[in-house]
Amino acid sequence: MPYSEMAMDVAPETGITEAATADELCKVGLAYCTGVGVDADMVAAHKWFNLAVLKGSEEAKEYRQQMADLLSSDEIKQALKSARDWLSLMN
Repeated sequence: MPYSEMAMDVAPETGITEAATADELCKVGLAYCTGVGVDADMVAAHKWFNLAVLKGSEEAKEYRQQMADLLSSDEIKQALKSARDWLSLMN
């Protein structure tokens, strides 16, 4: 299924909480990597895929790797820090 079909009707970050499912977090990542409803942002996409992976999404692992292949090591570090920061805010 293409990214754009999977990411439809997603309101990234609005109402996303620690209780979000892996699927919900993955859809936010898809929205960011495709620019559906938000500006495309590969660093943000990696962040949300990483959070989805932490919740057990196998699908998000593949997407996260695709994002990592497009990002520099500094951008990956930024995405990982952003994911940690988000988790800190949620706790």
